[in-house]
Amino acid sequence: MKVMGLIGGMSWESSAQYYRIVNQEVRARLGGVHSAKSLMWSMDFGEIERLQHIGDWSALTCEMTAAARRLEAGGADFLVICTNTMHRMADAVSAAVAIPLLHIADPTAEKIKALGLSRVGLLGTAFTMEQDFYKGRLIERHGLDVLVPGDEDRKTVHDIIYKELVVGRVEAASRDAYRQVIQRLVERGAQAIIMGCTEIMLLISQADSPVPVFDTTELHALAAVDLALG
Repeated sequence: MKVMGLIGGMSWESSAQYYRIVNQEVRARLGGVHSAKSLMWSMDFGEIERLQHIGDWSALTCEMTAAARRLEAGGADFLVICTNTMHRMADAVSAAVAIPLLHIADPTAEKIKALGLSRVGLLGTAFTMEQDFYKGRLIERHGLDVLVPGDEDRKTVHDIIYKELVVGRVEAASRDAYRQVIQRLVERGAQAIIMGCTEIMLLISQADSPVPVFDTTELHALAAVDLALG
């Protein structure tokens, strides 16, 4: 079994889900009391969130590459960044180490394409929805047509993530708000919804959408198990 190196803590609410999913899946596949071989470097999300919102991506890149090097030095065979937003510096992280990085967008896109879908609605932080690092990979590498919510809906989605989900708050009113955002994306032609923030799984599920939803947290974690056991 390969050792997975998890860069987490952004937030720990979703990193805990990664840990749960990978260990449950390893046990399911290998039986008995087997569990995943893993290392995690967990950030202080208070520091990360501040740097994100002042736009200091250079400092964030330094934090991420340092974490990657620590995990590599600790014996990790490959890296998993346990957050969509911080894949903004995926290329820099990959270049900083000799071990491979499992990009969160790839297993999600492969699953979507396997179902014959091509036009997707993307939910996530404002950084993920508005910047090109994530949408661009889905479009250029995987040939998907990516829709993002309108201005007000993007603010709603972003604020719920940062004000509620990252601190473990799950509110019924926020679930209803997300349902409305999803419905508007579907009305614009979205055949599926990407839950492109690792905390969104805490709030919504397939029951909240009239079209298939793709949970990046679960798909990424399962792909990590595939790589670890492959």
